[in-house]
Amino acid sequence: MTVFHFFNCAILTFGPHAVYYSATPLSEYDTIGTSVKAATVYLGTALVKLVCLATFLKVPENDSFDPYQELLKALIGFIDVAGLYFALTQLTHRNISQNHKFQAVGLGWAFADSVLHRLAPLWVRARGLEFTWEYILQGLEANANLVLTISLAALGSLMWLRKNKPRALVPIIYACAGILATMPSITSYLRRGLGWHLPKVVGFELFASLMMAFISWQLFSACQKPSA
Repeated sequence: MTVFHFFNCAILTFGPHAVYYSATPLSEYDTIGTSVKAATVYLGTALVKLVCLATFLKVPENDSFDPYQELLKALIGFIDVAGLYFALTQLTHRNISQNHKFQAVGLGWAFADSVLHRLAPLWVRARGLEFTWEYILQGLEANANLVLTISLAALGSLMWLRKNKPRALVPIIYACAGILATMPSITSYLRRGLGWHLPKVVGFELFASLMMAFISWQLFSACQKPSA
């Protein structure tokens, strides 16, 4: 039963990444190399973030919300944006379109994040004797993170790769990208500042991911239209 629970949680956490790759044109264009490169950039970015967090943040005495510490975390979190910029603009990719490039980069980025932050806890704790909803919720959280990451990659491709986008949409694109980049700080505030429990936070993340995906899709579609 414990192994069955572990595999259920693992499939819920990592399965959607494989489903997304297989169900979209990414598999037809063999973009796995782009996703692997993006995952490698993510690991380097995570190492830089870890060093910055260890250097500039102090160990909290309790689990209360500290605005100064969270502001520093949010600023350090923008290293992810720099990493996505590098993955989208500096890495050499196969001859794939912009539509497929941001999806492949976002997919590799989100998969690496799930492996780094969720695989070890699943392996160590999800095989415990007692059933718990915690790792099912973490799997749902990984799904929300997948959608949020691909949305951020889509907005990044609009900011850095598309030159002829409508000027009226530029502030909206940057504002949405800023919201996505600071989502970890937003959820941290909900947990520590407002005292939300994990199910409520995960529900918020799922709702926010769907909303941001819809907005990003609308912005991307609007920028694809030829200017009048």
